[in-house]
Amino acid sequence: MFSTIFLPLLGAISSLGYFINTLFWLVPILICSFLKLIPIKIWQTFMSYLLDGCATFWISVNSANQNIFSRTKFNVDGLEGLSHKDWYLVISNHQSWVDILVLQRIFNHKIPFLKFFLKKELIWVPFIGLAWWALDFPFMHRYSKALLAKNPHLKGKDLENTRKACKKFTVKPVSIMNFVEGTRLTEQKRARQGSKFQHLLKPKAGGMAFVLGAMGEQLHKLLDVTIHYPEGTPTYWEFVCGKVKRVQVQIKVLSIQELLSSDIYGDDYFDDHTQRVKFQRWLTDLWEQKDQDLQMLLSKKSQDV
Repeated sequence: MFSTIFLPLLGAISSLGYFINTLFWLVPILICSFLKLIPIKIWQTFMSYLLDGCATFWISVNSANQNIFSRTKFNVDGLEGLSHKDWYLVISNHQSWVDILVLQRIFNHKIPFLKFFLKKELIWVPFIGLAWWALDFPFMHRYSKALLAKNPHLKGKDLENTRKACKKFTVKPVSIMNFVEGTRLTEQKRARQGSKFQHLLKPKAGGMAFVLGAMGEQLHKLLDVTIHYPEGTPTYWEFVCGKVKRVQVQIKVLSIQELLSSDIYGDDYFDDHTQRVKFQRWLTDLWEQKDQDLQMLLSKKSQDV
């Protein structure tokens, strides 16, 4: 009876805390976003660092919120040697909206603020689109196959435009986040895909290949993240109510330069079927290992009980 009343109350207070914290930091982020419109390169770089600082403090306050209300224990392996002065591509399995809170928390102050590739159209979302632009979220322009068939001269333009948009990252470290499964895991989705993995959906190589094509020379390390919830995949509400007692995270660090210098990935990925097959096979092998790691974590939990 106590937990039935008390835990939802904690969840409501925690959610209110997230909301107030977001509103608080949204104000300086929007102000800095408008100031960043001043077309002076040094000034815009300074504002980018200031904006990332605001976002970092936003995550820090959210983490304090979690410590007070959720009290979830985070067991993380692989953070050693990471630096906020380096350039990263981060990939992870995806089970819940809680994954984003977990990733933000464990990497805060360890690597540059996590950013996602966004569709170009999202820049027109009122206020938020401006904030995403100011926070240096890369916007990509992908042409459909139908449009390319009608306009062959546009082939490769989407990647070229994205490369130009990412030039700012040559002077400022960045972490690009990509959920390669493309959506959150459910048993229904796994069955519909006919996925051979026990705990994962099939990985999609296209999004990751697009990032490597646009930014491969700028990125240094690939962080392969495995997130496991020993008590089962939680909802956001279960997390803020303190029902998630423990989260386990494993991080493996791989060299992107070694990947680019091998025959696994090449600049002709989007035009060469053989190249696409090689890269998809490499990513599938990575996912097979991740599936085994998740099974080991699940087995360890069973042994601990």
